[in-house]
Amino acid sequence: MIKDNRFLVIGSNSFTGSNFIARLISSSYKCIGISRSQELEDPFLPYKWTQAYRESFKFYQLDLNKDQDQVTSLIKEEEISHIVNFAAQSMVGQSWDSPEDWYKTNVVSISKFVNKIRDIESIKNFVSVTTPEVYGSTDGWVKENSDFKPSTPYAISRAAQDMHLRACFENFKFPVTFTRAANVYGPGQSLYRIIPRTLIEALTDGNLILDGGGKSERSFIHIDDVCDATLKICLKGELGSTYHISTDQSIQIIDLVNLIAKICNKDLEDFVSFGPERPGKDSAYLLDSQKLRNELSWTDEITIERGLTDTLEWMEKNIDFLKTCKRDYIHKK
Repeated sequence: MIKDNRFLVIGSNSFTGSNFIARLISSSYKCIGISRSQELEDPFLPYKWTQAYRESFKFYQLDLNKDQDQVTSLIKEEEISHIVNFAAQSMVGQSWDSPEDWYKTNVVSISKFVNKIRDIESIKNFVSVTTPEVYGSTDGWVKENSDFKPSTPYAISRAAQDMHLRACFENFKFPVTFTRAANVYGPGQSLYRIIPRTLIEALTDGNLILDGGGKSERSFIHIDDVCDATLKICLKGELGSTYHISTDQSIQIIDLVNLIAKICNKDLEDFVSFGPERPGKDSAYLLDSQKLRNELSWTDEITIERGLTDTLEWMEKNIDFLKTCKRDYIHKK
């Protein structure tokens, strides 16, 4: 039975966006996805792994930087009730090269778009999927009301976007909620991210360069747990609120890579080398997720060991195709 709420997922080609669409389809919701690029190949689009996606999902190639009128018309025509925005100019290190691209997409375009849609009555919740990078390097586990201390153009652009959306909520009652997730991983993730990049280098006897010797500390959470949390926030989250989505475990990157090497039956020295730290990289950001757990009865269920095995199985299944894919981030303006 198809449920009444209708979702628009902005950034449907993204790892988190495509997985969230798969979750919506499995939960009997209809949804529309938009992305500025054509749909990716099947191994990178988890919603195509579901049997019902053709009946429950529509894709439109639209760019939020250029096609805002078309997106706005789509929201009105389809009477969209929930918008989940996964789209952003991402990547921390590369944001130093052309920061204006990050500000254009993450601040200017979003502010213009929200101004167009803020009075559409069908919209019940605009979920802004943001980032813990806005806090800068954290000292311990931070809560949702922690001060912003962004340290890179990427983080600054996301902090500015969050502040603008909050002002829209406070001044115009625009129905927005915010999510900030720890480092997300799982099957279907782009190869330039640390976990799939480590796996593909281990499986192909490649070379993984660890910035700063892999000393930074992160908390990794499986995409299935993130999608579960995001849907709860869409449907039951308090408007104007921010929710952290995170495990309560952390790990140094070097220890993570060691764990992956063990799972792949490889020695670290066979495929890993060490490089200098990149400018502005945060040594740690750890998110306290008790608010989400207490208010919406959410809990993470997938351990890092199980999640890494899950991701390895996806990679082995698609290894011939993945060997042909680029392993470095390619910036698109």
